[in-house]
Amino acid sequence: MYADFIGSAGSIFDLTTPLYPGYFLPLASLGNLAKAVGRGFRDPSNRVIQNHFAKSGNLGEIAAKEEVWEVGAQLVGLSIGVLILDTPGIQSSYLTLTLTWLGVRLLHLWFRYQSLVVLKFRTVNLKRARILVRSHVANHTVPGYVACNEEENILTWERFLQPRISFGVPMERMLGGEESTHMDMVNMLLKLYKNEKYILCVEQLGLEEATYLVTFKEAATSMSVLRSLWQAHWLHQNR
Repeated sequence: MYADFIGSAGSIFDLTTPLYPGYFLPLASLGNLAKAVGRGFRDPSNRVIQNHFAKSGNLGEIAAKEEVWEVGAQLVGLSIGVLILDTPGIQSSYLTLTLTWLGVRLLHLWFRYQSLVVLKFRTVNLKRARILVRSHVANHTVPGYVACNEEENILTWERFLQPRISFGVPMERMLGGEESTHMDMVNMLLKLYKNEKYILCVEQLGLEEATYLVTFKEAATSMSVLRSLWQAHWLHQNR
């Protein structure tokens, strides 16, 4: 979805070129750049979706079928675009052309959203991990992958979810304060987290919401990330 939003921004730059002909080159360049960035975000996501459907390990077959369908859809879209542009009154009116593009683009985004929300991933990303640990901390239950996928909001950016957690934070930020106390703080943290592959600290700046800072030791695994998430949610609920 983020890739489509970025691609839409690129198309908006293209649409503004007739309004500012003196800035045609920078506007067109920004449009192409945004579209290229959108494709860069989209392609890795497509590989994940293809893996989702490759139940029998037939990833190559799934990818080939998707390419065929994509080319067919592009040809249909181009044909419809030509027909729309040949309609009297659309090409001569910039407002009508813009509204037509906006309607088609919104329809595309809606179809894209509907195609993504039905996916049920058995893997765990940070947003789904938050759902798991939040349910376990609050209710002592862990939802199944179907319920977890249904609860996940694909439009929400993970870093804006509560509680706020920053991973891979440098030790300098976690220690803060005067340098003379850093060594004692490091020794205390290492002793406190000697059985864990991560170290967690709480950063509270004034009246702002607390931020949980996490740094990882060598040989940390995905389980270390999950354990740090669980601790952050437990602290957030029981502080």
